[in-house]
Amino acid sequence: MNTQERREYILSQVYASGHVMVKDLSASMAVSEATVRRDLRALADERELELVYGGANLARSSDFSFRSKAMRNIEAKRIIGRLAADLVLDGDQIFIDSGTTCFEMAPFMKRKRGVSVIVSSSRLAIELADNSNLSIITLGGQYRLDRMDSVGPLAMTVLDQLRGYIAFIGSDGVSMDFGITASDIESAHLHKLAVRNARETILLVDHTKFFSPSLYKIAEWDVVSRLVTDQKPGPEWMEFLDSRGIEAIYPAES
Repeated sequence: MNTQERREYILSQVYASGHVMVKDLSASMAVSEATVRRDLRALADERELELVYGGANLARSSDFSFRSKAMRNIEAKRIIGRLAADLVLDGDQIFIDSGTTCFEMAPFMKRKRGVSVIVSSSRLAIELADNSNLSIITLGGQYRLDRMDSVGPLAMTVLDQLRGYIAFIGSDGVSMDFGITASDIESAHLHKLAVRNARETILLVDHTKFFSPSLYKIAEWDVVSRLVTDQKPGPEWMEFLDSRGIEAIYPAES
């Protein structure tokens, strides 16, 4: 591994578990403990980690950052992104929320043509801009550096002028009784409006989000037409979704 690869690996480990040990990283990367310590110090200088005796913890300030969340369950998110992008047809009008699961649709949008994409995420807008056949509509508003998105009254005012799109919405947690939720109130407000104005809502959640609602409600289940996830939900969830006419989309091999 080169320096960049080592540090990306370290970040993936600390984002997954919240803590790493020097000796474990040394063994897994086949490098000296001195090399690991240098990498940890460099990442701490970038405020990605907090150094502790014998290792490092995830920096508390980065726990809800885009980069931190993007590294969690990354393979599951890529599976969901591919399946969700397959639902987009040439000429569609869509809203893609600013979360890390929905972001993984971007690599699979490269060959789409004539699609109008509404986004609140600057990172997503830049990623999609590689395809000149897409029309990208950015909402503007109050920019959040840690999440790389825009929220607030201005973003909601612009979004409220738009109709007729398909909304691709992620969630920090879902439950049968409380519905679709978010962990921060500003995202919840914006995504609630996106769902209200959409002609169809498609929910993107990985398998870890079931039975774990967050604090703020985005919507009830009756607005969801399809749910895209990385593995087949359990029997209880399949029965629940079927009873509400929600199509579950997941990999055929799961």
